[in-house]
Amino acid sequence: MALWKTLARLTGAAAVVALAAGMATNTAAAQDSVTIGYTGPLSGGAALYGKNTLSGLEMAAKELNEAGGIEVGGKKVTITIAALDDKYSPSESAVNAKRLKAQNNAPMIFVPHSGGAFALQAFNEQDNFILGAYTSVPSITERGNKMTLRIPPSFLGYVEPFLRTEMERFGKKLAVANADHDYAKAWSQAFVPAWKKAGGEVVAENPMSYNKDTDFYSGVSKVLASNPNVMFVGGASEPTALVVRTARELGFQGGFAIMDQAKMDEMARVLDGFDLLEGSIGVMPLVHDKRPGAEAFVAKYRKLYNKDPGSEISYHYSALHAVAEAMKLAGTTTDPKAIYAKLSEAYAKLPPERNPSRIGGVDEKGGSNAKIVVGFVEKGKIIPIEANPGQ
Repeated sequence: MALWKTLARLTGAAAVVALAAGMATNTAAAQDSVTIGYTGPLSGGAALYGKNTLSGLEMAAKELNEAGGIEVGGKKVTITIAALDDKYSPSESAVNAKRLKAQNNAPMIFVPHSGGAFALQAFNEQDNFILGAYTSVPSITERGNKMTLRIPPSFLGYVEPFLRTEMERFGKKLAVANADHDYAKAWSQAFVPAWKKAGGEVVAENPMSYNKDTDFYSGVSKVLASNPNVMFVGGASEPTALVVRTARELGFQGGFAIMDQAKMDEMARVLDGFDLLEGSIGVMPLVHDKRPGAEAFVAKYRKLYNKDPGSEISYHYSALHAVAEAMKLAGTTTDPKAIYAKLSEAYAKLPPERNPSRIGGVDEKGGSNAKIVVGFVEKGKIIPIEANPGQ
């Protein structure tokens, strides 16, 4: 009851961003429409991230609608994106999702942060909608929820290429200096034991408050006193860049393993290039990905938005195209369970230009599968490194 009182209070204030990207202009006949929901940060400090993820959905909807919509059960259907601002608050995410389902009967609701995704898992099965969770935390699909799609691959796939590459090039002494929030803790819980199992040594552990601090001199000095070969860092891109800069200014010449929340291309803009990132390994920036589909997507996005897309944009773009294909395969826009059952097949059918994130399918727990390629900075350029080569 309290949730619905909060919902009523917010009804007049919450911003709704709706994209109904055109019905076919060459016909006067009305078409059916399906509304896809989105709840994410559209104001506040994370607004840029939220708007970026939303733009991936909007771009896919625009393409589908300009092509005349999708044919489902013999009818042409257009796609509307209804977006609500949750200010990065899980409780606001829950209120928004309830509203999107009640008012729009959305068969799927996207949320681009793990806190919101976990909040929606409390009721998405009961309310009968697919949760499109943009989080690489593996536990999101380990909770038995049968209506969750984890959009990016699990971050566990990054651990092997990260430690293999950094150990081979720099050595086995690791200093942990990443952020102190829950997502960073989950990363550490996976990365640190794997480093030790591979024969490495953890010489320092000093997580820092990336979201609050602006001066990392003391924290970085503390870990560098242990003389590490590699620093494990990561939080939001800007503070991660400041940690890297501080380490270089203090004389650190080793490598950086950068958890996937931070994006190296965004860090490079703060650092005036990739020079200070020499020897770093992290998520492959989409604009440096030369695989089929990625270059075409980057060109299209630049034309529409006059800026470079990040990987989170391409994942949302691919996800909506997969949802549209799943609706076609299932023959329905109103039965979320039937649509969900076709998602893996739908991803596999997408051509590279509609699947720049290269998702090959969805596993039995709802996690997306992709062949992971990470980026390593060498002589100022980003080179691709495959995860588990030869397998």
